Amino acid sequence: MAIIKQYHKDTDTTYVYESTSYWDAEKGQSRSKRRVIGKLDPETGEIIPTGKRGRKKKDPDQDVRQDQALSALTAQISDLQQRILEKEAVISSQNAEIRSLREQNGRLQRIIHKVQMLCADESPAQD
Repeated sequence: MAIIKQYHKDTDTTYVYESTSYWDAEKGQSRSKRRVIGKLDPETGEIIPTGKRGRKKKDPDQDVRQDQALSALTAQISDLQQRILEKEAVISSQNAEIRSLREQNGRLQRIIHKVQMLCADESPAQD
């Protein structure tokens, strides 16, 4: 890797490039890939970075943070799944209780109806 300075007459600016050489087997000669680092300040000789283009470099800390976030989410998902199973068990037992109470209610309504019928039969006889 080399640092290349190239002067552009039309803009009166010197650009600084990072150059990487490689062998082009198809053409049988050495080639280079360049990446712009920035402009060269003519007064101070410092490199002034230009805009950040292209794909950003991966931050290894970001991978660690993503792994931690993924672990936290996985734990949260497991907890929520367990809570869902508990809620489903409660719902199932309550549905069974509702069925039982409906059967009991039906029996009691039939008994009440029979009692009302008996009371209705006895009341005209007393008059």
